[in-house]
Amino acid sequence: MTSTDSDSDSDPNSVRYDLRRLRDHIGVVGLAYLVVCVVLLVWALMVTAGDSSGESMAGVIPLLATAPASLVFLVLPDNNVMFISAVAFGAEVNVEIIGWCTRALRRGRRPDSAS
Repeated sequence: MTSTDSDSDSDPNSVRYDLRRLRDHIGVVGLAYLVVCVVLLVWALMVTAGDSSGESMAGVIPLLATAPASLVFLVLPDNNVMFISAVAFGAEVNVEIIGWCTRALRRGRRPDSAS
């Protein structure tokens, strides 16, 4: 039997291709924004978990970083899953807008071919 690599997840070239497609779609600025959002979310969860009184305001920072879309989820029940989903949803919406702006700026002003 010959060994064929049908599993594309283990292929390093496909991983690079996926990362390149992601970078082309949202841009370097979008990737940096996602990293900042993840770091802020992890920080807020760690600070909140370490605070036994439950009065930590650390969760406000990731919500503000992903506003305005994350604020929609504030009406949901108060628990960690809803907090994480609110920040993830807000980051998703914002990174799509950042990617759209990045692609528009990258295109620049092309001369009109109809003239």
